[in-house]
Amino acid sequence: MNRDEQGFGSALVNLTIVVQRRYGQICADHGLTATQAQLLCMLKDGPRGMTELARLLGLAKPGLSGLVDRIEKLGMVTRETSEQDRRAITLNVTPRGKEAADALYADVGAHLPDTILTDLAPADREHLERIVRGIVAAHAVGCEGPPVADR
Repeated sequence: MNRDEQGFGSALVNLTIVVQRRYGQICADHGLTATQAQLLCMLKDGPRGMTELARLLGLAKPGLSGLVDRIEKLGMVTRETSEQDRRAITLNVTPRGKEAADALYADVGAHLPDTILTDLAPADREHLERIVRGIVAAHAVGCEGPPVADR
């Protein structure tokens, strides 16, 4: 790796810190951890199985189970077992969880971009947005936000 790549790698790490710090604060303002917010994000448009969620969140099943226990106690998700296979568990977002996810999305859309884009010219902002959307689409993150017109 040459010096320029190392510098860019370092810049990406620092950008990650800036984004995670602000995202964590927005989540905390909603009484959620960043991981709880990610879980709600992945459930807001429909139920998902625990195996899929573990893969998307990068968690081992025991870690996901603990996360689900905590957010279930907040009344934001429910578990459902399959009649065909009682080991298969599907998570559903409750109305309270959907409301929390929608409010979180609104705040993230309103406040997170300002954190990292404040000093960019409009053309640079648009260019960065296109690049970021492309990266996210290529990696199938699993969280879809509201359409661009709603932001």
